[in-house]
Amino acid sequence: MRFTQLLILALLIEACMPVPTPEPTSTPVTPLVLVTADNPYGPQPGDGSLQVATVDMTSIDLVERFDLDPTRVELRILGSVPSVCNELRVEVSLPDDNYQIFVEVYSLVNSKVDCDNVFQQFEATILLGVYSNGRYTVWVNNGLIGDFVTY
Repeated sequence: MRFTQLLILALLIEACMPVPTPEPTSTPVTPLVLVTADNPYGPQPGDGSLQVATVDMTSIDLVERFDLDPTRVELRILGSVPSVCNELRVEVSLPDDNYQIFVEVYSLVNSKVDCDNVFQQFEATILLGVYSNGRYTVWVNNGLIGDFVTY
């Protein structure tokens, strides 16, 4: 009789215990661009007829713009191009699956125009887009510049 009572009590206690469930696996989220970058230095029609040239960058910074809603990140580049005939181009790629944003900075020149090789300084500001939640790294000409986090 006592054994039966203990068995019933053990079964009741076990019935009240939670059943273990497997932990849900997180699904990787692909980063999204909610608003595209404001880029006045992006590729232009007719660029295909121009020759790619170098750019000398002296300073590259990422600046968070808290005065904007939502907060955005601005890429600031200081540098120079080989002549006044060179046109600055900055291409901002979409983020990849590793939350990396690649930026290519270069200049273009019409090789048929004779131009003096006098360095022309520039200051370029590109307001990056609004991105989905995550930690993004920014690479300029294959060099890591910094990172930012969106919530």
